[in-house]
Amino acid sequence: MVFLTRKAEFSASHYYHNPDFTPEENARIFGKCNNPNGHGHNYTLEVTVKGPVDPKSGFVVDLKQLKDVMSREVLDALDHRFLNKEVPEFLTKIPTTIPTTENLAIAIWQRLAPKLNRAQLHRVRVYETPDLFVDFYGEA
Repeated sequence: MVFLTRKAEFSASHYYHNPDFTPEENARIFGKCNNPNGHGHNYTLEVTVKGPVDPKSGFVVDLKQLKDVMSREVLDALDHRFLNKEVPEFLTKIPTTIPTTENLAIAIWQRLAPKLNRAQLHRVRVYETPDLFVDFYGEA
């Protein structure tokens, strides 16, 4: 089994808010991240796939295909977006999915997993800052 990781970057803004909380609860739990005007991050995304090495190509995955899927499904959809207002997974709705880094990693997994044909998605890692990241390994 070989693991291959591709890295990409995108910028997006968001805010944390739970409509079930009072304004005071939102302020206490989310602090300055509850600002409805949002704040932004330069995210780093790592997508790790796994699989056997194809004896004919020597690859685990077609690198161009992986890059294209990441661009189409993630970067085009999230880069320079206000996550709460422009990305379907986080649009203000009931129930609300707060665009935390944890939920962002899950949403990216759900966008990518069905689009990969040869290799299997192993891990999605999203860095919110250089010293804070989330790993998601699927529903298992």
